[in-house]
Amino acid sequence: MTQTPSPSISAVRDLREASCSPVGSPKVTSDLSENVILTTLDDLHNWARLSSLWPLLYGTACCFIEFAALIGSRFDFDRFGLVPRSSPRQADLLIVAGTVTMKMAPALVRLYEQMPEPKYVIAMGACTITGGMFSADSTTAVRGVDKLIPVDLYLPGCPPRPEAIFDAVIKLRKKVGNEALAERGNLLPTHRYMTVPHQMKAVEPIITGAYLQAETQRKALAAAAGLPLAAPAAASAETAAATAPAQA
Repeated sequence: MTQTPSPSISAVRDLREASCSPVGSPKVTSDLSENVILTTLDDLHNWARLSSLWPLLYGTACCFIEFAALIGSRFDFDRFGLVPRSSPRQADLLIVAGTVTMKMAPALVRLYEQMPEPKYVIAMGACTITGGMFSADSTTAVRGVDKLIPVDLYLPGCPPRPEAIFDAVIKLRKKVGNEALAERGNLLPTHRYMTVPHQMKAVEPIITGAYLQAETQRKALAAAAGLPLAAPAAASAETAAATAPAQA
């Protein structure tokens, strides 16, 4: 009976290094090509912007439930650099999630105009894009949010899944990465259906109290002055406590 010789420890170590880490450990070099990165200002600027899109916490209907699911640990959209902001002055991405009514339209336009440039809009859901199920007989639903604000990306669905929102964000990141600072002015919309000019003007109050000095108001107040007043709550409680032993 012959006994096979056991491999040495160094041979096993060499085999393990060759099979488990064939690339080898990184080495710090002083070569110029390994320590210098050449790029353009547009690419650097676009890389910083596409890696830190801050969406506005804004939702109008059931599509916002799918958007809110991205904040949880299951989808974790923070890994894309998306940080939800509650102020439009700190956000550069507006995801319109849900039906937009005519009553909500001025507020939506005001939020969009308060966002700093450059800013982007994703129309999420069928109700946002075309009015959806409300486009047939609703008298208040807006048939497409692009009638109010410019839209960069349309995300259909009723409602779209959180994975679809990820796909829309990835496509938007590609669009941001291909932009140039010199051509940014050509991408701005030339006309809008609705705008809200922000001009602070001093306006006199409508209610000045002058109606209290009218003759009819004086007569009404004079007639009400002779009416008996209701007893205070504390006095009513004392009266009830005093009459309780007598009734007993």
